[in-house]
Amino acid sequence: MPTSLSVLVPVYNEQYLVASSLQRLAVLQESRCLDRVQVIVVDDCSRDQTAQVLTEFERQLKGFGSKFTWLFLRHERNQGKGGAIRTAIEHADCDLSVIHDADLEYHPRDLLPMIPLFLEEDADAVFGSRFLAGGFKRALFFRHSIGNHLLTFLCDLACDLNLTDMETCYKMIRTDLLKSIPLVSSDFRIEPELTIKLAKRGARVFEVPISYSGRTYQEGKKIGWTDGFRALVAIAHFAISDRIFKPDQFGSNLVPRLSRASRLTDWIADTVRPHVGNRVLELGAGIGNLTLRLIPRTLYWAADSNPLFVRELEKLPATRPYLHSSRIDPADPETFPRETFDTVILQNILEHVEDDATVLRNVVNLLEPGGRAIVLVPQGPGLHGTLDEVLGHFRRYDRTGLTGLAADAGLKVASVDELNRAGSPAWWLNSRLLRRRSFSLLQIKVFNALVPLLRRIQRVLPFPPMTLVATLEKPRSASLESPKETPHSAEVETA
Repeated sequence: MPTSLSVLVPVYNEQYLVASSLQRLAVLQESRCLDRVQVIVVDDCSRDQTAQVLTEFERQLKGFGSKFTWLFLRHERNQGKGGAIRTAIEHADCDLSVIHDADLEYHPRDLLPMIPLFLEEDADAVFGSRFLAGGFKRALFFRHSIGNHLLTFLCDLACDLNLTDMETCYKMIRTDLLKSIPLVSSDFRIEPELTIKLAKRGARVFEVPISYSGRTYQEGKKIGWTDGFRALVAIAHFAISDRIFKPDQFGSNLVPRLSRASRLTDWIADTVRPHVGNRVLELGAGIGNLTLRLIPRTLYWAADSNPLFVRELEKLPATRPYLHSSRIDPADPETFPRETFDTVILQNILEHVEDDATVLRNVVNLLEPGGRAIVLVPQGPGLHGTLDEVLGHFRRYDRTGLTGLAADAGLKVASVDELNRAGSPAWWLNSRLLRRRSFSLLQIKVFNALVPLLRRIQRVLPFPPMTLVATLEKPRSASLESPKETPHSAEVETA
């Protein structure tokens, strides 16, 4: 199945080479894997005649077939290579994106063997390595080579990959993935930043050998030893950063920080596990933190409404044939799998939807007779504040409201567990008093370290719990118990 490619070309003071470099892209016409090529050229406020050269090139545009579309942009002030790449990413609309420098050190013919890996191996990113056997390279700059190997080694150490060439220009990445990563570097530091953030997102990264015809400084090479030092600092910085998702309506950017509280997830899993059967649907699975603690099962379906999270979940079933993943809107039964389950887990779902009663009634239809819905919700209406707003919470619950909601859906409350009393004061302080809109990494780390102690003293703490975990049972026979008739439920039935 053909795909499409956006070529992102940052340009700065390359009046003598940029036209030849762009002309080389015509080789992409040969790819049977591509049905469209979009070239986005960003002139980063060049001070030479680059702008005039690009204007003339755009006017003539020779040797390019119908596959090609072109977009020429210019910065009014210099923003660096990273800034030019960010501008280009905003306009990319193809399936894949690749960075192509405006000089002649790299040849686009090396992009051709990279594309099939996305179609055949489900790659998320493919790097062109100048150090893998297979291509040629010009013999230059022994000290630069040592520096590249050192930076790649340190970057591999930081992100637990075994790349051979982190600093390569040719990084081809799925466009939707690339657009969802918050890139902040404005210079060559974008190379380690992008690599580390791809690794932290769990991207499937491949390498292929490419050729490299490096330039001398007399020929226009711009990178120097100061860029190497900056790259070292960048590796250290991005190794500890958890900003790997852009902010969106799903609160995706907060998930990596919350995931740092792994011991809290262990606590939740230990609470939930005794009630989980063998045919399980988990709604609100996120990036699979709880999923990985509850499998294996005869059938386990991990689902989320966030397409970015679904992409992460799709990587899990490779060696787990019992595990399935999909995008499910809990308010839309048409998106549900054509299965019934003995257990449906709603992990922080009900507080995110306006009509929580309808969602819970939809879940009842997925349960086998005698099946269980395990519902995790934030507790404490009085705690609702700015952090809830950022996370998209319409409400927080109390025990009475949750049990009433279950009864209206025709579910019997088997048990309600209370978790994390110690978290309530910190939530109130940050969300209600200080009105913060993000979590402190230090606070998360301290809390995670204290979880084993907090679990032991949970019952004696004088604070309300942060989370309710309710196990709700569906009657084995409809005649034993039926949902209470309410104006809302009558509306749903007549609809």
